Amino acid sequence: MSAINGIATKKRIQFAGMVLAGLFLMAGSPGYSMAQQSIVRGTVVAAHDGEPLQGVNLALYRDGALVIGTASGSDGIYALAQIASGRYDFRATFVGFRTWTDSLDIGEGDRRIINIVLEEGETELDEVVVESDSDVGMARVLAGQTTVRPADVERIPSPDVSGDLINFLTTMPGIVSIGDRGGQLFIRGGEPWQNLVLLDGMWVYQPFHILGFFSSFPSEILQQVDIFAGGYTSQYGGRISSVIDIKSRNGDKKGYAGSATVAPFVSGFSLEGPIAVDLVSFLVSYRQSVIEEGASRLVDDELPFEFDDFFAKTHAFINANTQLSLSLLRTNDRGSVFEGNDLEDAEFVEWENRAASARYLVFPRAFPIMAEFIVSGSRLKSAQTGLTEEVRFSKLSSANTTVNVTHYHRNSEVRWGLFARTLELVSSLDGLYQGFFYRKEYATEVGAYLEPEFMLPWGWRVRAGLRIHSFPSQDTGFLEPRLRAIKVRERDEFTLAAGMFHQEIVGLTDRRDAAGIFTAWTTSTFDQGVPEAIHAIVGYRRAVTQRLEVSVEGYGKKLNNLFIPEWTAYPRFTTRIQPAEGRVLGADFRVEYKNKPFSGFVTYGLSNVRYTAKQESLELWYGDKDLDFRPAHDRRHQVNVVASLDLKPFDLDVRWQFGSGLPYSRALGFDGFMIVDGDLDVFRESGNRRVIYEEPYNGILPTYHRLDITAQRDFSLPGSAILTTHAGVINIYDRQNLFYLDVFTLRRVDQLPFIPTVGLKLAFE
Repeated sequence: MSAINGIATKKRIQFAGMVLAGLFLMAGSPGYSMAQQSIVRGTVVAAHDGEPLQGVNLALYRDGALVIGTASGSDGIYALAQIASGRYDFRATFVGFRTWTDSLDIGEGDRRIINIVLEEGETELDEVVVESDSDVGMARVLAGQTTVRPADVERIPSPDVSGDLINFLTTMPGIVSIGDRGGQLFIRGGEPWQNLVLLDGMWVYQPFHILGFFSSFPSEILQQVDIFAGGYTSQYGGRISSVIDIKSRNGDKKGYAGSATVAPFVSGFSLEGPIAVDLVSFLVSYRQSVIEEGASRLVDDELPFEFDDFFAKTHAFINANTQLSLSLLRTNDRGSVFEGNDLEDAEFVEWENRAASARYLVFPRAFPIMAEFIVSGSRLKSAQTGLTEEVRFSKLSSANTTVNVTHYHRNSEVRWGLFARTLELVSSLDGLYQGFFYRKEYATEVGAYLEPEFMLPWGWRVRAGLRIHSFPSQDTGFLEPRLRAIKVRERDEFTLAAGMFHQEIVGLTDRRDAAGIFTAWTTSTFDQGVPEAIHAIVGYRRAVTQRLEVSVEGYGKKLNNLFIPEWTAYPRFTTRIQPAEGRVLGADFRVEYKNKPFSGFVTYGLSNVRYTAKQESLELWYGDKDLDFRPAHDRRHQVNVVASLDLKPFDLDVRWQFGSGLPYSRALGFDGFMIVDGDLDVFRESGNRRVIYEEPYNGILPTYHRLDITAQRDFSLPGSAILTTHAGVINIYDRQNLFYLDVFTLRRVDQLPFIPTVGLKLAFE
């Protein structure tokens, strides 16, 4: 029967492949692209630094009437296609910049490349021609997608002078963090290994530092972040929970600029400037933790965390219609999950990321298309020590190639692409009373996608996609349909999203503890299927006033063929996995107010996550092979309140967060287990220790809540330099929030206590 199903799957994929191939040819053909129609396209950059501008409104007018309009994308690229012959007024408008205008005489079949440079100014838009799909703001969520800019990141209280992406992420409803340590995020019921994190197209497998205030992405390097909590487009795949797509900014192509920061947690610097003025630039950022010399002395306590991150990028305009960028990321982390005591040694976790990418953008003159080529490589090495003399070790390496093509039409777009990946997974594991285990595996992924965007007559803009995701190394593949739809009225916005997703590799953590940080990567067991998720999202947003917006989203996920570590009564880490299924139901509520000098938002996340494990030995313990339980990351209620106040000359930022208690497995007691094999002296042999459980995850940990406050003030110095002073308090009322509870020893490790923080930042340009 499995052979018949395999043949049927191959036939479906072959048929879908032929359909996609035909559609690719249609999308790329001159007839379908209407090559004889006139095209105007190019890039929009800021005059002061040459940085591409996203969301610029570009429009052609004839006799004062709007004919066609669009908005520039994340690389500042725009395209106006299928333009009739005639004379037009061409305008580019963007808040904070002077309006750019020009007169164009368009002939039949013209191919114009017009690169626009906008000068800064204080003009406001008299008329918004096109509203970009990437509107920012906490309340502006589009079917699970939230777009973040550096200014959004910097308004969240942080122990660093500069903001960090993770502090914004943890304010979003539906995103659960295990706290101040560990660098793990659970997004709408998914687990960390189910999240896809991209930086300039390169996969980052462990994107967050071991201290929960910091990620690998300081605000100095960010241009834009698109966070898909579910229902993401066909461009993304290989993960079944979420996507965090980070685009770094380019360095200044006009002049040199930089900054240096000193603070009790991290210190670092950034530097940027032109290699060739107006053509080639560089950007470098480096941060190093200084906790032992700084923060630990402020609280007179050990904070055993070390980390650093380094990012470098070069960007070049090769010619009027071609861009090339090279990016490099390196991170290192080491820290304690248990500081040790008189009886037990400390336990440490460490990991390092290495990633690099080359990204090539081309805008052919002959056709209204944009092609993106990305080649990248990534590697994650992680280890845990202190449990025994042995070391748990895991390494995941991958090489990735991606091609994304966008065809521009008058009122729509067609996107398609190809991708290929190779992976190497190595794990070397050991635990108490467990023998040494070593595994090396290889996997491959290839596929293609097609996603047209079009308008329906009754006002819905729809993106309907189909992705073919094949795993040649396992002789299997899948069809993944995707759908996103948006309807915008004057003050209201309705959104829908749905899709199917598959993931070939899985991450294993120790589920018997309340917090598991070390992750071992392995391929899934294909006899039982590849992990699969089906997402559905319904959303509504309303602009109550010009400054007040509210939004609500309901979502559901069906999780099939999950693989979780085998439930065992022995105190050991195991890569033996058991099949499981799951479902996630939830709702996100957001309210945002923007009006200087005060702005802020409130978010509330309601979630219900259930897993059903299917392990044979469970019947011996609980009388049923199928065990339904709440996993350790099922946080039912979560609230965040963020406020920013411009007091002149001070800026004050406040954040209060609350999370209901997480599930954990209570231990009723312990016993000893001995294998009777020959002569056994029970007076000298202690046997193996076992734990006697209640049912898994039927206990509830204490609630989590904390208040953070920071204040900043800027001082202007000679030579266009700015000195920023920073002061604040983390956990201002010293809440004892639980981080780690070992179910075998009931030892408790708390998260960070009351910590005052100060810092300085010197920036120049």
